[in-house]
Amino acid sequence: MKNKNAKKMAIFEGRNIRRVYNENTETWYFSVVDIIQALIQQDDYQTARKYWNKLKERLKKEGNQSVSNCHQLKFMAQDGKYYATDAANTETLFRLIQSVPSPKAEPIKLWLAKVGYERIEEINNPEKALNRSRGYWQKMGRDPKWIQQRMMGQEIRNKLTDYWKDNEVREKEEYAILTNIIHQEWSNLTVKEHKGLKNLKRENLRDHMSDAELVFTALAELSTRQIAETMKTRGLEENKIPAKKGGQVAKNARLELEQKTGKKVVSGRNFRRLPEQKKLKGN
Repeated sequence: MKNKNAKKMAIFEGRNIRRVYNENTETWYFSVVDIIQALIQQDDYQTARKYWNKLKERLKKEGNQSVSNCHQLKFMAQDGKYYATDAANTETLFRLIQSVPSPKAEPIKLWLAKVGYERIEEINNPEKALNRSRGYWQKMGRDPKWIQQRMMGQEIRNKLTDYWKDNEVREKEEYAILTNIIHQEWSNLTVKEHKGLKNLKRENLRDHMSDAELVFTALAELSTRQIAETMKTRGLEENKIPAKKGGQVAKNARLELEQKTGKKVVSGRNFRRLPEQKKLKGN
């Protein structure tokens, strides 16, 4: 039987390092105690946890900002239950590792760098990112037309986030706020509600959209960018206006299509194999 938590695990020298993926910020957060266990080569979790608590107190007294950058996230424990524990992204972990005298410090740093290596490669060579994504969707059984639509939508998304980045919108949290405004305007659902409708949890919503949903998402984001460029909006508050207007452009188009076809665009279907539904093949 496959471990349902496997995708949330990373392996360092045979040790399980728990991690959680934040889809809004597109960032992996790793359990700090698990990293500490690997650093001090301690098999007992409670011993490693006590070590981290003492280290955390010392770093706080020294005014080290790395501790304040840790987040309380829930990870599955050995008893199968979820408990809140300190988690950190790769950048914060690099800084914390410097504070632990350990022969494993450099190997863990190299390991963490390797975790993000493919992403660095893709930034330097976007074609690799496209090929990786195409191969991923092919393995998931997507047809070529769907893949083409998904990739076109991603390119439109990238151009929008490039505009935000160049115009004083802070990455991650503020991107998520604007994205949610756009999505709610065109679909009448928040991103969270749309995922709930499709019975998704940690899966990427766009990877489970129909052709029509992808098209209207792309139209909303394309419209948002072009309106923002015309208005020359800067910062979060100003960019909420084109986000709302861009979403409305796609909403009007959606309503017109639904009126003429008698079919709803927003769907609860997904690509997961569920007993009560057939695999979605797109619209």
